[in-house]
Amino acid sequence: MRIYLDHNATSPLRPEAKAAMLAALETAGNASSVHAEGRAARKLLDDARDQIARKIGAVSPMVVFTSGGSEANNLAIRGPATERLLVSAIEHPSVLEAARNAGKSVEIIPVTSEGIVDLEALQRVLPGKPALLSVMLANNETGVIQPVRDVVALARQHGALVHTDAIQALGKIPVNFGLLGVDLLSLSAHKLGGPPGTGALIVRDGLALKPLIHGGGQELRRRAGTENVAGICGFGAAVAANLQNIEALRDRIEACLGDAIVFGRNSPRLPNTICFAARGMKAETLLMALDLEGIAVSSGSACSSGKVARSHVLEAMGITPELAESAIRISLGWTTTNDDVERFIATWQRLAARHRARVAA
Repeated sequence: MRIYLDHNATSPLRPEAKAAMLAALETAGNASSVHAEGRAARKLLDDARDQIARKIGAVSPMVVFTSGGSEANNLAIRGPATERLLVSAIEHPSVLEAARNAGKSVEIIPVTSEGIVDLEALQRVLPGKPALLSVMLANNETGVIQPVRDVVALARQHGALVHTDAIQALGKIPVNFGLLGVDLLSLSAHKLGGPPGTGALIVRDGLALKPLIHGGGQELRRRAGTENVAGICGFGAAVAANLQNIEALRDRIEACLGDAIVFGRNSPRLPNTICFAARGMKAETLLMALDLEGIAVSSGSACSSGKVARSHVLEAMGITPELAESAIRISLGWTTTNDDVERFIATWQRLAARHRARVAA
């Protein structure tokens, strides 16, 4: 039986999410229609919106449903009427590319060697024209958790808006929109056991957004298009599930990695994520070897070409190209068991011993 340890890429669909989606598919109405079938679809939509809002400490009208996390990030970056964009160097490509194509001035905020946004550097660039600042809550590659509340405190001194990409954080650590104090917060269903193709942007009350998609009046005119009711119901059901309590499993793996380097190890991290490298063991070779052993992990950076690409996150942390090219990411999730972890450890130790023997020869 295969072992899936790539939950940060996508987490398998939770049974409760699947059940909610199947039930929703039995409702034929369009949520914008006024007849009984339409009202039934609208109720499903409203109930899911309420579930998500309650989970993250927001109110329902703040929740704008999107086609996924990338669209939510694009809407957050391109929607507000600001003149400058300040973006941390370790953001997801959907933030970095949205910023680069927004037609505005863009400044990249560096991070420390432990993957934490450099607050002193941020403080130096905040003064100036009205800005939107984007700093993710938790990094998708290293799992490092960012000091978003400190970021917000600095931004407020200069009237800047703050967006946080909380896509990897939701379902792994508590996420509370009100306590974070941000203006915009992105979410995605499939990272926590909901369906792909469904996400949300949480928008502070009173903040105007220019929509990316024009058409009907859905989502309070912030995102046109007939809502994906079944996907949204699955999203709501997945969000309602309990937080993952798997830090002990993560720590068990790290204790058995030998002299491998765990990136961001001295920073607060997600309880499910390990990004590490063993010198001389190329990520591409290791990924294939683990896959042949029935274990799915990923490189430090996902790449649509199917090849291992150099990680901009590790580069921003000052990791040498040679070491970065050996980085792989393990991300645990709701399906992960003790047996899965023990099998990974045994396989890793066997592969590492084989590598050492080749080097010694």
